[in-house]
Parts: sequence; structure tokens; C-alpha cells
Amino acid sequence: MHPDTEDIVVAPDERLNTECASIAEITPEIRELAERMLEDMYATEGCGLAAPQVGELVQMVVIDVDYTDKKRNPYVLINPEIITADGEEREFPEGCLSFPGITVRISRPSHVVVHALNLDGELMRYEAENNLMAVCLQHEIDHLHGVTMLDHLRPLKRAAKMREFQDALAAGAKPGDTDVE
Repeated sequence: MHPDTEDIVVAPDERLNTECASIAEITPEIRELAERMLEDMYATEGCGLAAPQVGELVQMVVIDVDYTDKKRNPYVLINPEIITADGEEREFPEGCLSFPGITVRISRPSHVVVHALNLDGELMRYEAENNLMAVCLQHEIDHLHGVTMLDHLRPLKRAAKMREFQDALAAGAKPGDTDVE
């Protein structure tokens, strides 16, 4: 499948730094948005995608950290809230569909508990520790609060990564492309 990257909002776009509104009701439009986000995430071979990354300023993320060509296990989280973020800090190389061509090493708590609604309006509890799911939950929920992976860096490192990102874009990087660290 050829990745359709047209939907993906790429930095520097102010929507990536905007606090998103909570979702009051799960409407057919919200279900369609979830479906579109999943399609975009799979098409770009991402493991998570937040609504502002497709230009919608609402609190929804989609995540699938262990899909293969034959099996998909998607989660749709509406109005997700981090209840607990603790445990030993772990550094992990993170990529982002909105920052194609770069990877950033970010230190985050190794354990996270998140509460969110699913598409049926049921309150769900997600818990992850020392794995990609723990990183992905924190990364995607950050997006809903206008925080990108570069915001976790000190100013000099942030400026260097921004230059690296701009160079990658100039070289033709598209959402889903990452460098290898």
C-alpha cells in the first residue's frame, strides 16, 4: 500500500502546539475520524497518531504497537488522561509522523496508567510498563496538550534537532520516515 501522507500535519504547524478540546459525544463523525486516523497510521507504518496530527483539535488518539501484515490490534482512546506516570525514567528513541526524517531520544517514566473512553463510550484502563506502549501512550497524549517530542529537549538540542528535521524535509522526508539512531 502506498502511504497516503496528505492527511498528516507536519511541523511547524500551530495545530501541533494547541490544547485540544475534549469530546462531549461519540458521534458518527468521531467514529469516521477514528477510522481515518487508523488508516493514516497504518499507511505510514506508525504505531500511534493523535487527532491534531490530522488537523482535528479534539482529544482522540489511535495506537497499535504490535500490528503485523496479518494482525491488527488497534486502540482508540477518547479523552485520554494519564492517571499515573511513574517508575524508573527510561530513554527511548522516538519518531513522530509530524516530524518525518528524525528520531529523538526522550526520557519518560517507564510505567503509565491511562483512563480513556473507547468508541462505545466505555471507560477503559490502559497500563503499560517498560515497553513501546508506555512510550506511545505518553507521546500521543502529549500531542493532545500541544506538546511535541521536541518540547522534551533542552534548547540547544531542540534547535539542533529542528535543523536536522528541516534538512530531512528538504531532502524529501515524508511522514513515516525516520532516521536510525
